[in-house]
This record gives sequence, C-alpha cells and structure tokens, in this order.
Amino acid sequence: MHLPFDNSYSRLPATFFTRVMPTPVQAPRLVKVNETLARELGIDPSVLASPEGVEVLAGRRVPEGADPIAMAYAGHQFGQFVPQLGDGRAILLGEVVDRAGRRRDIQLKGSGPTPFSRRGDGRAALGPVLREYLASEAMAALGIPTTRALAAVTTGEMVVRDAFLPGAVLTRVASSHVRVGTFQFFAARGDVEGLRRLADYVIARHDPDLADAPDRYRRFLDAVVARQAALVARWMHVGFIHGVMNTDNMAVSGETIDYGPCAFMDAYDPETVFSSIDHAGRYAYANQPVIAQWNLARLAECLLTIMAPTPEEALPMAQASIATFRERFDEAYLAGLRRKLGLREAREEDAALAQDLLDRMATNTADFTLVFRRLCDAAADPAADGPVRDLFIDPTSFDAWAATWRVRLAAEGGDAMERRAAMRRENPAVIPRNHRVEAAIEAAVERGDLAPFEALHAVLATPFDEPAGPEGFAAPPPPDQRVYRTFCGT
Repeated sequence: MHLPFDNSYSRLPATFFTRVMPTPVQAPRLVKVNETLARELGIDPSVLASPEGVEVLAGRRVPEGADPIAMAYAGHQFGQFVPQLGDGRAILLGEVVDRAGRRRDIQLKGSGPTPFSRRGDGRAALGPVLREYLASEAMAALGIPTTRALAAVTTGEMVVRDAFLPGAVLTRVASSHVRVGTFQFFAARGDVEGLRRLADYVIARHDPDLADAPDRYRRFLDAVVARQAALVARWMHVGFIHGVMNTDNMAVSGETIDYGPCAFMDAYDPETVFSSIDHAGRYAYANQPVIAQWNLARLAECLLTIMAPTPEEALPMAQASIATFRERFDEAYLAGLRRKLGLREAREEDAALAQDLLDRMATNTADFTLVFRRLCDAAADPAADGPVRDLFIDPTSFDAWAATWRVRLAAEGGDAMERRAAMRRENPAVIPRNHRVEAAIEAAVERGDLAPFEALHAVLATPFDEPAGPEGFAAPPPPDQRVYRTFCGT
C-alpha cells in the first residue's frame, strides 16, 4: 500500500524522536473512514477501507514510504513540570502534502507502547477514540482550527482501564504535532542548538514568511500568541472546554489538539469543569484564556536563549509579546460575541451588553447553545422571544436584557432577515452534547452498535443546520441524562 508520504520531521536529529514500529494487533476491523478528508490528503478512501488499508490504520502493516516515530516532548501537567513525556501511545507514520499544498501529519493513536510510554500499554479504548473522532470533526465543521480524524478501527483486543474495554486506534491528521512541550523538552536539557533547530523547523513549516527575518524567533512567538488567542476565543464562543490544557497539549500550529476529557457546556456556567482529574478547576471554562497565556509564557521562557544575544536582552521582548495575549483574546472574543448577537458595528457598550446576557444566563442556568441559537429568530421578530424566555428560570430577566439589546439593534439598522441569517451562521444549532456522545459510546462499547455514533456524526457535520427528524439532537439533556464528568481514557 502506497501513501504519498513526504516526511520532514524524521529528518531532524535523533534527539527529537525515537523510531518505533506500531505493535501488531489481532483482528482489526474498520469503524469509520473520513472519506472527505482522505481525498483532501490525496488518498483514495476505498484503499483505506480495504483489508490492507485497515491493517495500516491499525498499525498491523506499515505502508511504503512511512517512517514511524514517537516524538519527544516535555510539559507542565496541571502546573507541575515533567521533563520527559513524549508520544506514549501515538506513532507518527509520516507526513503528506495535501491537494492544497499543506503539509499534514498522519499519526496512529493507540498503536502500542513506545519508549515514552512510562509503563503504559500504549493502547486506546474504543470509547475515547469515538469521543475524539466526534469532537474533532465537530470542531472542524464549526470552522475552528483542529486536528482531524481520518479513521477509526477496532483492534480485536481488549485494553485494561477500570474494566476490560475493546481496543481501538484513531488515525489523526494535524498540521503538525509540535507542542509548547516540545520546546520545553530541549530547554530543560539546556540544548540551545536543539531549540534553534526546532524553532527554525517550525517557522519553515508554519510561518515561512519569517524564515529569513533576523528577529524571526520573537516574531514566531508573536505568531503563536496570536493563533492561540484566536483559537481560545473560538472555543469560548461555542462553550467548548478542553479539559486538560497542559503545555504538552498546546500545539504551536494553533490547532485544537488532544481531545481527552473535553466537553461542550449545556447550561452556561463560567466555572464549569468536566474533567475527572481537574479537581481544583484549573482548566474550567472561564480559566482557559488565563491558562493559555500561562502556557505561552512557558514557550517564551524556552525561546529566551535564542531570541537575542543574551536572555537578559530577550526578556523584555518576550514579556511584551506575552502581554499582547489578553488584548488579542479580548478583541477576538468580543468580535465573536458581536457576531453571535447580530451586531455588525463595534460600539463601546457592546462588551457590557454581552456580559450582562451571560451573567443572566448563569443566574438562570440557561442553555448556552440554545440561547444564542434562538436569539437568531428573536433578532428578526420580537414575537419569537418566547422560546428564548423559556430557557430562563426567571423569564423577566431575559426581557430586561432584550429591551436594551433591541435598542442597540435599532440604532444599527439593517435588514432583519439578513441579520437572522448572519447570526445562524455563527450560532450552531447542534453541538456534541455530552449525553449524546456518551450514549453513542455506550452503544458501541457495550452492544457493538455503531448506529448512534453514525447518526450523531452525520448531524454534527452540518452544525448550523436545524437537524431533521424527531431525535432531538439539538435539545439539552434531561436531568437524569446529564453528564458531569468526562475521562481522558489513558
């Protein structure tokens, strides 16, 4: 089997990775191939779905042109620095240049142990694989930068977690898998030459316009800060909670990566935490901008030795770059809230108007996604206020806010139906509701039934369209189906 590999990371020095082969599995079976993504990559999806292709996706067979490696990195995990982490259950098969000329990594997640496994089995269970498939593809459909799911297969073997669970492998596609933690790996070892090689590699791959700039490392930091500020703002606009924003889970490409205990909020609460291991709420919804800036400060520390002739000269430059994060984030976040509220012009009172709504939603446990989606109709016709009011414990709380909002809309003018259409392009009707994801996982794991997974995946592919049928994919969970904890699967 031939895939159009054009590998570059594996040509870096041996300190960057370890060459390792996937561990063969007993009886791989295909769960899903992302046909659209396969074609983007220049790969025939029917080849991936063939018996030989399934063996490649499971790590049982290594295709021609692959150069399998486990990447080295370090990272702060819940604020504690670990000098060596690395790909403990993932193997980078290689890279392809897609039909649009973009370089993309193809990685097997759950393909067996590597030298970085730290006594782990290197495997993945079917449930977390399906969760990442659904979440990452939903993010892509929402237009948010993300790694992608190319395929999922079962392995015919069981993995041991808190129970025996069916094993699986996810084939993940990314612009790259270089993380803040990758830079930390070299910085922790005092390997200045390794840092410089890594930075030059990433600049050539993600910011080629900076390659010849004398101040390229400072400008690279600026670029990563800008990408992360925009990314986290987009997360906040759809109620997404990453769940484990360690520095080894922040990609310098600006893509969302490592969907472990991630979740989307139902009722709006800025303190929402889903991750079963985030006991102190470090990675709560509202903390995500603060944590992103903290992570970026760790990247800046790594770059001090190469940004200027001395770290002392580099420090004020790095501090200035990190200080821009909050302004960049606030600007992107408010711009998105304006779009969600149907505001085309920027006015000074807009931040207060948006925050007032969010505060009232929190007090009234109103559903985040449905409030903004139903506002689309309310913006076009006040007679449509009823479905929004119904989401508030005290409907008059919404009425008081809506009166101010309508004065703001009237001051701007414009066609009401055009505003409604624009708002519907910003406010999804469907998100990966936790209870729906868990139901799909339970059906697949407990009964071997993939129909709920397929149905949910199909709806999430067009999140801005009203879902057809009586299934209720847009509805929040009934009280007895609410999910309060998610798990990373390792």
